[in-house]
Amino acid sequence: MASTIQRSIVTTESRAVRYLLTSLALLFIGVFLVIPLASVFIEAFRQGWQLYLAALVEPDALQAIKLTLIVAAISLPANLIFGIAAAWSIARFDFRGKSILTTLIDLPFSVSPVVAGLIYVLMFGAQGWWGPWLIENDYKIIFAVPGIVLATIFVTFPFVARELIPLMEAQGSDEEQAAIVLGASSWQMFWRVTLPNIKWGLLYGVILANARAMGEFGAVSVVSGHIRGMTNTVPLHVEILYNEYNFVGAFACASILALLALLTLAAKSYVEWKSEQQAEADRRHAVEE
Repeated sequence: MASTIQRSIVTTESRAVRYLLTSLALLFIGVFLVIPLASVFIEAFRQGWQLYLAALVEPDALQAIKLTLIVAAISLPANLIFGIAAAWSIARFDFRGKSILTTLIDLPFSVSPVVAGLIYVLMFGAQGWWGPWLIENDYKIIFAVPGIVLATIFVTFPFVARELIPLMEAQGSDEEQAAIVLGASSWQMFWRVTLPNIKWGLLYGVILANARAMGEFGAVSVVSGHIRGMTNTVPLHVEILYNEYNFVGAFACASILALLALLTLAAKSYVEWKSEQQAEADRRHAVEE
């Protein structure tokens, strides 16, 4: 009944209004998304495949790509562990300060990435709180890979948690409690009950976190020092090449990020489709029971 009412409400608008709204949406997407994205690939290949490939295999570009992959490979497991732990504690337990923890998880969404980078400079820089001790013991965080990793983790850690918290709250804990009653240990319950139920939401959060980690600019720009061939990720390398009027190299490296965005979109759509299929199967199973 509800779906019938909803369909009738959706189709009450006139055909002209529907076409107008659809045209405006497509125009907006074309002007602000499709055309800029296509221009990246057009500019990258404007002078041929040879120069495009030469720009990608240039030593500084390879180092930037390598560093970007390393940072993502380190930050993703950290986000995964934190996201599952935070979602588990918030969705399954009631404790003092729960609302504060939920709010703090959203902090990177409201704080500018540049400010986040400055915070790490204040903490670990030469004039920072722990800077003198780090220099004395020959530890490098700012203007080195550890600082880039810390800044990337800061701007990406909400994604996994924010996908899992509402999912786990909606699913409830009935199946987990049943597993415990039947004699399962905590780890068995997690691997055989909790993880299969949240796998698509978890994968969705990981995809978003990975895309943000590889494309982050503001926080990484502050803590990296822009040391060419050492602390430049792909976004920073694109900026340097563009400022040097090396447009082929800049757009060639930018095409890597654009391709990543397209792959992320495809993976996101696939995960959403699988998640909807699972939800539909769960509904059918509940009806049959």
